[in-house]
Amino acid sequence: MEQTGLQILDYAIILLSILGTIYMGVYFSKRQKSSENYFAGSGRIPSWAIGMSIFATLISSVTFLAYPSAAYKSNWILLVQGLMVPVVLVMMIWVIVPLFRKVIGLSTYEYFEKRFGVFPRLYSSLAFVFMHFSKMGTVLYLVSLALSSMLQVDIFIVIGTLGVSIIILTYLGGIEAVIWMDVIQGFLLIGGGLFCLFILLYPAPEVGPVEAIGEAISLKKIGFGPYDMDLGQLTFIVMALNGVFYAIQKYATDQTIVQRYLTAQNDKEAKRAAYMGVFLSVPVWTVFMLIGSLLFVFYQLPNNVLPSEMSVDEVFPYFIMTQLPVGVTGLVISAIAAAAISSLDSDMNCLAAVGVEDFYTRFNPKSTTQQRLWVGRFLVLVAGLASVLVAVLYVFWEGEGVLGAVFELYAIFSAGIVGIFLLALFSRSANNSGVTVGIIVCILFTTYAFLTSTPLSFGGEKKLLLDLRSYNFPHHKYMLGVYSHLIVLIVGYIASRFFKSPKVPDSLTIHGYFKNRNMKLKKSS
Repeated sequence: MEQTGLQILDYAIILLSILGTIYMGVYFSKRQKSSENYFAGSGRIPSWAIGMSIFATLISSVTFLAYPSAAYKSNWILLVQGLMVPVVLVMMIWVIVPLFRKVIGLSTYEYFEKRFGVFPRLYSSLAFVFMHFSKMGTVLYLVSLALSSMLQVDIFIVIGTLGVSIIILTYLGGIEAVIWMDVIQGFLLIGGGLFCLFILLYPAPEVGPVEAIGEAISLKKIGFGPYDMDLGQLTFIVMALNGVFYAIQKYATDQTIVQRYLTAQNDKEAKRAAYMGVFLSVPVWTVFMLIGSLLFVFYQLPNNVLPSEMSVDEVFPYFIMTQLPVGVTGLVISAIAAAAISSLDSDMNCLAAVGVEDFYTRFNPKSTTQQRLWVGRFLVLVAGLASVLVAVLYVFWEGEGVLGAVFELYAIFSAGIVGIFLLALFSRSANNSGVTVGIIVCILFTTYAFLTSTPLSFGGEKKLLLDLRSYNFPHHKYMLGVYSHLIVLIVGYIASRFFKSPKVPDSLTIHGYFKNRNMKLKKSS
């Protein structure tokens, strides 16, 4: 039976979840006496909690809402990117985790400076700042838009409430509050998804899981195609290639994930947390894809009718509001909000960590840990307020226009970071001069590709920012994330051959890992 709207119990659950977020920040605030504790937790956090935090950070509220709508509209092709994560990282985590725990203090990009020099570090850390700053405002806007519609509350109130809650949690509680709140939010998200899935598996008295899934397959809502080799369209091969580099970028060069490795008690616990984050994410991504496929089946049944002119993105929120029991609706809405919080609190803390470690400490090397803590909290506040401002601007721009174009231009300069990392890890001959050449070529290429593949409206007519006709970038935009990394990798490697390379300590490369491993094997035998 359809519900007519939220009940008092639903509102109470949503309010308690917001108050719980604020309480978590206050509870952990008394432990934040140093910048080391504020950003790394002083090694007190168990691996299972870190793993759940990694999972919750990867599964944002946009995933909660976007994956079902993607499967409802098409099939599971967007899941291919996520499926590549465990394939790539099963072996790499054994090298990545101990490497970072040994060679960096806090910032992921400190590794690039030790391996190459200052420029690759500043380039990669600035890229992280631009990329995650644009992401924060976008996520906050999109989830607030959905919640505003579901709660029938003004969007500015939703943006303000979520923004203030996340700022208080992160500002007061540091990484410990972030991780433990992520644990709670992760369970909320899993529970909400599974409950929706259970209802959709039994859409009618005469229809069970076998019939529902079978119908979804027959309607071509479960699948990963098209499988042709066309790089200009969204195909399996495009998503698979993109997924390989996404996996390395997220787990080996993204501060929000690498910082989690540093909070573990030892290398073994950090590896366990990383694997937990990987192997939790893929099944949950699959659950939300299956929800979208079964939603399509659900609304093909005679008694389940969608309102006219409803967009694909509105179908899952409509299902939540009309098909879930009282109380459960509140829990699922809380899960959507929680998914946003678990993504944004990580971004705020990690942006502050990069700001302190890569910039403030560089210009103030004699600063005390209390001074770094104060600066870190100030940067959390700035990042939080900026994301709220961006979300508000999106409301006025209706999610489109100049702001989106500006953020896409910023995203250009995040290109090639995986190439830098792979050169640093695998090549002894790669050097600062060669990598710098690779980065410059990468920026030029991605700028060209973006400008010749991005249309904007001019007087009601869509035109490319730069139209070179037959010389326009011919492939799907997702391939930019592949080519940019390959350009830095290949050009950086070749260019390094033309410059004198200083001797690289084995401890900074994969060669040191295998050397230590072989020595341990010899001693044990």
